[in-house]
Amino acid sequence: MLLKGTGRLEGRTDSVCDSLPSRPRPLEVLSPGLMPPSSEGTPGSVEFALFELCGSSVQKGRRVSGRRNSALPAAGSDEREMLDRRTFLRAAAIPCLLACGGAPPAAAAPALSSPEDDSRFIVEAKFYEKLAYKKIKCKLCPRECVIDDRERGYCGVRENRGGTYYTLVHSRVVTAHIDPIEKKPLFHFHPGTVAFSLATAGCNVNCKMCQNWEISQVRPEQVRSTYLPPRDVAAVAQQNHCPSIAYTYSEPVIFYEYVMDAAEAGHAAGIKSVVITGGYIQQDPLKKMCQGVDAIKVDLKAFSPKFYKEVVKGELKPILDTLVRIRKEGRWSEIVYLVIPTLNDSDAEFRDLARWVKSELGLDVPVHFTRFHPEYLLNNLPPTPVETLERAKAIADAEGLHFVYIGNVPGHPAENTSCPKCQRVVVQRLGFTIEQMHIRTGKCEFCQQVIPGVWT
Repeated sequence: MLLKGTGRLEGRTDSVCDSLPSRPRPLEVLSPGLMPPSSEGTPGSVEFALFELCGSSVQKGRRVSGRRNSALPAAGSDEREMLDRRTFLRAAAIPCLLACGGAPPAAAAPALSSPEDDSRFIVEAKFYEKLAYKKIKCKLCPRECVIDDRERGYCGVRENRGGTYYTLVHSRVVTAHIDPIEKKPLFHFHPGTVAFSLATAGCNVNCKMCQNWEISQVRPEQVRSTYLPPRDVAAVAQQNHCPSIAYTYSEPVIFYEYVMDAAEAGHAAGIKSVVITGGYIQQDPLKKMCQGVDAIKVDLKAFSPKFYKEVVKGELKPILDTLVRIRKEGRWSEIVYLVIPTLNDSDAEFRDLARWVKSELGLDVPVHFTRFHPEYLLNNLPPTPVETLERAKAIADAEGLHFVYIGNVPGHPAENTSCPKCQRVVVQRLGFTIEQMHIRTGKCEFCQQVIPGVWT
């Protein structure tokens, strides 16, 4: 049995990390008659029943209605169930890829995996240096954790075993959904399509505003997971007419090896890959990632080193270096800036950000100013006033940026893409849906101005 969302696409995108479905919605229990589970996990018979799209919601990878679907733990009944937001998040973090058989009681602690179960998720990590006395230095992210034997790095998902460094989350999926690409948000990458979106546990920072902290701030053995090897990721995307796979929700940098292997499998099947990341990664692995995926959306959480130190537990400069590198590598990228009242919402910061983007990345990189909602450790702050977002956009527009958006405010005119030459709307959006599209072969239909992006 699967749970199917029945409401019109709504809710908010996430600028911290692509959010799990977060609004209360009626959920309908279905028996779609999918293939039985297979212990081999072969394509076409994935180990756990995953998804069935409702009706005509997807045709050849393009959404033609406003429905979103996700597979969640079965409720153990054929009757219609109503889940509130807290229950939904618990279910999503358990994850949404469980086999039929019912979710555990809400109050139960997550069951730990046995060593036998964990072995299939363990693969030697890339990007580390061996040191004396069986120590290693991780070279994946700027933390460069020096790790003793039988210890883990800051992210909690990479472990030193006898002087060899391993990832513990290869193919270890804790949640997966079929999302509109606009939810990432990526506005200039195959608009109107859907992406098979997945995550493992773990993260290499600790953002106080994280919407997905229940999976990002845990170790992999603390949440239930599903074995979904790269070829099956590609198979599920293909079966559900998803033209892209999105690595999202937590932090794809920490499941780097899985991202690269799944992207390769996807490309072999004609499916693209996008990475939704905070950008806290070293240059060498980033270069290789740029060669292996098709687009990268970076959450630039502030334009202040102080904010990164106190709110993110990270650093600003490596993120800026990431954005510059992605641009140099010729990979499509978009920036999201979550505007948080009193913390990163000054005119000076907006102006400094816009000027930096203009000088280092160019005028055509899309920038999304998105609305904050109280989450995790920042429940004491109010949602961002829409007027603040409009002020940020006005400042960026005045600096000459061509594609500045306002996010998490469904129906706002600044969701739309306008041609920088004739100023006509070339992509009209309503939330995550495309109302009108006036781009043909990458150009404005009205004046033939090139609109940067990945349109075909």
